[in-house]
Amino acid sequence: MIERRRSKLHGWGVFATTRITKNTRIIHYAGEKITHRESAKREAEQAKKGHIWCFRLNNRWVIDGSRGGNDARFINHACAPNCYAQIVGGVIWIRAAKTIEPGQELTYNYQTDGKKTIQCLCRPGCKTRL
Repeated sequence: MIERRRSKLHGWGVFATTRITKNTRIIHYAGEKITHRESAKREAEQAKKGHIWCFRLNNRWVIDGSRGGNDARFINHACAPNCYAQIVGGVIWIRAAKTIEPGQELTYNYQTDGKKTIQCLCRPGCKTRL
């Protein structure tokens, strides 16, 4: 249903290989489960390289996709995304927000709450910082 390849948005991206209908569960966000305290340390290092791989699971835990993660970590941010994240039973699912055609890059809004040091690249002239 999806494959990882080079993105025009940023580094690697994830692209649909088949038509994905709205609300389909596409992939879960895998990685190491860590505390928020550990996440803060790792996020600071990742941000220096322009990456965001820590995904908040709940008030206690974060999933770090850079360690033990899958291709979900390569889904890029967009301010007007075609996917969204949903947490069900302690699993972070990336789902289609609308029908996605083959060849389209998957994106979701990271909704970060950090220091906003990374410039969004979703479209030319975007003023959002992640």
